[in-house]
Amino acid sequence: MIQFWKGRHGPIGVDIGSRSIKLVQFSADRRQLVEKARWEWEAPPYESEQWDRAVAEALRSALAGRNFRGRRAVLALTDRQLYLQSVRVPRKENLTEIIHQEMAGRLPYPFEETMLDYWESADIRQGDSMLREVIVIACHQPVALRVAQAAVQAGLHPVALDVEPAAIIRSYCAQYRRDDERTQCALLVHLGYSNTAVIICQFDQPYLVKYLDFGGRQMDECVAESLHLEPHDAHLLRRQLPAAPADLAEQIVAALRPALEKLTREISLCVRYHTVTFRGRRLERMLVGGGEASRPLADQLGQRLGLPAELSDPFRRMASREESHYPGLWDVAAGLALRSENPELAQRPAEQSA
Repeated sequence: MIQFWKGRHGPIGVDIGSRSIKLVQFSADRRQLVEKARWEWEAPPYESEQWDRAVAEALRSALAGRNFRGRRAVLALTDRQLYLQSVRVPRKENLTEIIHQEMAGRLPYPFEETMLDYWESADIRQGDSMLREVIVIACHQPVALRVAQAAVQAGLHPVALDVEPAAIIRSYCAQYRRDDERTQCALLVHLGYSNTAVIICQFDQPYLVKYLDFGGRQMDECVAESLHLEPHDAHLLRRQLPAAPADLAEQIVAALRPALEKLTREISLCVRYHTVTFRGRRLERMLVGGGEASRPLADQLGQRLGLPAELSDPFRRMASREESHYPGLWDVAAGLALRSENPELAQRPAEQSA
């Protein structure tokens, strides 16, 4: 049985991005949006001493004057704080012990200071052996504590730390939950400003999770170079793409073409790995989300990859849904807000699906 927080409201999902902080809260039954807020900021480098103070100040600003109920929060650990790796291990009952032994020598920090979880993908035949592929997710404990403490300084009460890929999958599952949709394999492309997360899953079962060093920053650079603009002006122009007149939209798309071709090549490699490794699990849809995802970009990626592409909207089932050119920017915050209270590092998306 799914366990919710007591009361009429769920937790606040907190997505700390490199250019904006997004907050989302649902009712306890997850049928109504209670509040959402976005605060734009320029994140200092995570390694700097200013990061903690800057996060706390930005969170306080995002919360001010809004109608969030309570201060319980779920925060995301992103690729900047996580160690992600797919490994193949023998199919044995003591799987957790085997994974711990396998990862002990690979982690960039002491194993005893590590928060570690994993997703089981599928059984893989390798030569004459049958192995199990798992996606390992690890975080250095001091890093996780730093994220939680920054939220505490802002007046929030962190009740759980989640991982960004789990929140993205949970958001997808909340949008597509019919019986036929649960059997489909999907390619999730989450376009952020600093990077792009590529996830292949069958409903809540992930098979591949990979971060690409590509995002809105590279797209801004392409537009700036092609149209002879400053990066800031290129960013403002590119954000007009969904509503731009046809002639301007054509110029922007043409300027973005080299960037999209690079992104398509990288995603194609992920798709090829999935096709070769997990035979018989054909991709049937692509969902494009994240703060940099728009309908024109989704269409371009869909054409290049030969998949029907849809634009993510985590509020598509909400009665009070608002129209937006960039609905996918709320994916992670919404996925966090849908998470039930659990002290584990990474809760399986399956436990969140309605």
